[in-house]
Amino acid sequence: MYPQAVANVPEDVGVQQRREAARAFRESMRERLMDGAGSALSWIIIDPTTRASQRATATLQACADGVDRIWGAVLPDEHDTGRRGRSELLIRDRERGGYIPVIVVNHKVTDPGSGAVTSGLDTWAPAVDETRKVRAQLRDQFRLAQIHRMLERHGHASPSNQGGAIGYGGECILVHDLGAVMEQYDARFADRVAVARGEVATVPSQVGECRSCPWWPDCKAALTEARDVSLVATGSRAEVLRGAGVHTIDALAGWEGPAPEDWQGNGFADTVIVARAWLTGVPLVRRTEEVTVTRADVEVDVDMESYQEHGAYLWGTLLTESGVTQPYRPFVTWDPLPTVDEARSFAEFWGWLTATLESTLAQGKTFAAYCYSRAAEDKWLLDSATRFAGLPGIPTVSQVRTFIDGPHWVDVYQAVSDQFICPNGKGLKKIAPVAGFAWRDAEASGEASMSWYREAVGYDGEPDLSQRERLFVYNEDDVRATKVLREWMTDRAEAEIPHMSEL
Repeated sequence: MYPQAVANVPEDVGVQQRREAARAFRESMRERLMDGAGSALSWIIIDPTTRASQRATATLQACADGVDRIWGAVLPDEHDTGRRGRSELLIRDRERGGYIPVIVVNHKVTDPGSGAVTSGLDTWAPAVDETRKVRAQLRDQFRLAQIHRMLERHGHASPSNQGGAIGYGGECILVHDLGAVMEQYDARFADRVAVARGEVATVPSQVGECRSCPWWPDCKAALTEARDVSLVATGSRAEVLRGAGVHTIDALAGWEGPAPEDWQGNGFADTVIVARAWLTGVPLVRRTEEVTVTRADVEVDVDMESYQEHGAYLWGTLLTESGVTQPYRPFVTWDPLPTVDEARSFAEFWGWLTATLESTLAQGKTFAAYCYSRAAEDKWLLDSATRFAGLPGIPTVSQVRTFIDGPHWVDVYQAVSDQFICPNGKGLKKIAPVAGFAWRDAEASGEASMSWYREAVGYDGEPDLSQRERLFVYNEDDVRATKVLREWMTDRAEAEIPHMSEL
């Protein structure tokens, strides 16, 4: 029954793009690793065009032969345990014997800081890194733990209990101590196998991944009928509540007293309010008696569009002065990213923004520039200043930092978070409709825009100019949504949204 249920479900566009980006990154890393290997290391590439069983046989033979580095490793399927595993790279442990699995992933595995253990790409030499800290990725550690268990079965696991991950940027190998997660992995794996074999009864419960699951409509209907608590407290939070005897939204809404003992972090009081909002159908709840947001004589709404980690190709703006809104103004490059022409469009945007700021202040007027959820805009402002340093019109990192840390850069998302409890999420497309805004394109979303961009610049063929216009409409609607939302917060939110004390 289940295979047929998903047989005709189209693959999500965002999933397709992430898979293709991951494939391209793995290939680039293979070329980089082999170029830097020199003659000191023996290499073998497992032929990816052969059957999985043939690749597994070739991998085990390479391990038996003591090859230093094995790319594209596949281990034999374990029909008794259900394990399947492959690793982009196996590195021979020359000191202790066996192999260390290293995976290549298209996401960040470290952040600036200190304390991570890393190794260079060309020589396996783990050491504490004073420039990087670990970015927690339990999924990577579990994948490495599974490969380690499979290597153990064939006598090819390094006794070091180490694994590695090469993340986005490919500058080093992050070294994981698998011994620290092996017990947790074994328990999680045993639980999943028991579920798959029908040995453990299961019922629906909402987790973060549900939104992309083809069975979600059926599960959601069942959960809604049961008024299940996971609809308002997803994942592990629902398990904590069930452990405290709270199985329904109604029971959570009636909770009095402190949070359950096992509740992690803050936010329990908000979760109770969300349950009450769910029961009454309220889309937002006010935390504060008054709703405020920074306003100015001259206001600029800003929204940026980027493509994966390749760059920011579009900065959209909307200028309002003395209540009069000028036409939408985009600063864009349609040269496929990555491209140096991105520096030109970014410089034009920065020059216009700062000139508007300086002119406004010189006239004795107030100025504010707005975005929604500043993390992405901040990242690309700083990243663009770094990558294109010295080119015409490009600000210094210090200049960008002064602006984004100053009083003229306003994050409307933060204003929403501070003053509202949001039962349906805090994304712009969740909140702006409450203020009365609607996007013109019914398919508008961040992931959809990635596909539109590929067509707009001709990654897969001739450029499609209609998709460029579609991206302009999407970006313009995002900046207009930000404007409508902040004006609504100023003018009508207090009258239209109930205070949490009223629920």
